[in-house]
Amino acid sequence: MEILKDWKLHIIALLVVVVCELIGIIKLGMIVLLPMIFAMVIGGIISIPKLKILSEGNMKRASTVMTVSLMLLIAKLGLDIGPNLNHIFNAKGALIFQEVGHFFGTILFGLPIAVALGMGREAVGATYSVAREPNIAIIADKYGLDSPEGRGVMSMYICGTLFGAIWISILTTFIGQLDILHPYALAMGAGVGSGSMMAASTGSIVTLYPEMESSIRAYAASANLLSSILGIYIYMFFSLPLASKMYGVFRRLFGKDKG
Repeated sequence: MEILKDWKLHIIALLVVVVCELIGIIKLGMIVLLPMIFAMVIGGIISIPKLKILSEGNMKRASTVMTVSLMLLIAKLGLDIGPNLNHIFNAKGALIFQEVGHFFGTILFGLPIAVALGMGREAVGATYSVAREPNIAIIADKYGLDSPEGRGVMSMYICGTLFGAIWISILTTFIGQLDILHPYALAMGAGVGSGSMMAASTGSIVTLYPEMESSIRAYAASANLLSSILGIYIYMFFSLPLASKMYGVFRRLFGKDKG
């Protein structure tokens, strides 16, 4: 109930929303900047401790509201799935296959770069997944969050929370403008298992293809749901062991065995 009495937090949140909605959608060539991105930037600035605009208590209560907001977002997206089940079933194995990229890409591209830059076992936690809440739980259970793997996954979780939505929104817009992938493929790629990242990415796709909004949101929501449910088992039984094994391979490849 404390959150309901925090009028300062509610007023600041309202002002940020109003300002960002007034700014609206800004198109810079191939890049589409959504109000959500401006909200994250403004929120990041006003939460700087030195400015003393928000206290630690305000921010803790704001994180509680964020969880509830994401539940409402997921519920809304879930309602988009039903009317578009035929489109989703027609995708057949595509929805499952796209899940491979969520972990395989991070291991193949991220892990060797991390090892080459001198990271230790932190590289395993940082690159075995997209580092969202379920991935943190897996690492915490197997290694503990005080371990190198725990520090790796937490560092990526923080980066994803702060910059993930901004990055994926810009990246999606750039790829969408190239017109090399079908909008449904982009939508499935947006469902990485993160509500905020999916919302930012889907918003960019819908801006490019407004006539396909309903189907795009349905594909994104389905892929996101699949990533959240099936992804846990893939990360636990395949991705994490593979990343741990490949870590040793890359250490030897880059001559860092003695490090």
